Amino acid sequence: MGRMWLLAALLTAVCFGINNTLFKWSTKQQMSKINLQFFFYAAAFLLTLSYGLLYSSFHFSPVSVLLGAAIGILNANGNIQMSAAFEKGFVSLTAPVIASNVILPVLAAGLLFHEKVETIHWIGIVCMLASAAVIQYSPGAMGSSNYRPWLFRVGLAVLSFGTLGILMKLSSQLHIQSLDALVSMYGGGALYLGLRLQRTSLRMREAKVGLLVGLLSIVGYSSYFFAVRTGVASIVFPVVSLNCLVVVLAGRYVFQERLRMYQMLGIAAALFGLVLTKL
Repeated sequence: MGRMWLLAALLTAVCFGINNTLFKWSTKQQMSKINLQFFFYAAAFLLTLSYGLLYSSFHFSPVSVLLGAAIGILNANGNIQMSAAFEKGFVSLTAPVIASNVILPVLAAGLLFHEKVETIHWIGIVCMLASAAVIQYSPGAMGSSNYRPWLFRVGLAVLSFGTLGILMKLSSQLHIQSLDALVSMYGGGALYLGLRLQRTSLRMREAKVGLLVGLLSIVGYSSYFFAVRTGVASIVFPVVSLNCLVVVLAGRYVFQERLRMYQMLGIAAALFGLVLTKL
């Protein structure tokens, strides 16, 4: 496969970054986060299920269904907790802290799955993790935060996303087919979000944006599973966390936000770390 897994991880980062940008835009449009996520999970579930039925590509087992559903619920819950944390504190402070969840699957890759990571790769990983914090850092944000509830929400989000990464690596170790995992993931997430759906405020715009997010999510997670299955997971997870680069660039050119010097340095550090992981 050569370095196709790295390209897949980069594609995942781009898709996730675009989706996060859409989530930011939807917040400005006062759309319901839960409703939007429900529509994207439901759309992605129907699309992946239809594809599997059309090409008879399913190889379901109780383990694949349960593991996929757990990944979907963890991802949905992580998004909800992250949104709640945004309401309690600054986005520029919250996002990089939550991005540190990649440390959990990286450590698991080495300790539980005995994946060897070279020293130069560790340096690259540290550079990418540091860049994720630097490019979104905002001086003085902590003092204005509603700290305790913010910390609680951030902790739940980190735990959800970190556990999700570990389960994705486990699914690759168990040789679970990506399509089986995706259908179970979207189905489990849609069921979880359906129980929390705000039915009194459903809007067509939420459904349309949810469909777009669902399509990008299918591409992103398909690439994610491929990267974890065929590549070095301890490198894949930090690369995927670089989706914040897409959000920063979108902030500059879509939302007309100015890039500060330390953010430019953060982008340079991210690219440097990415180069080191390829050596």
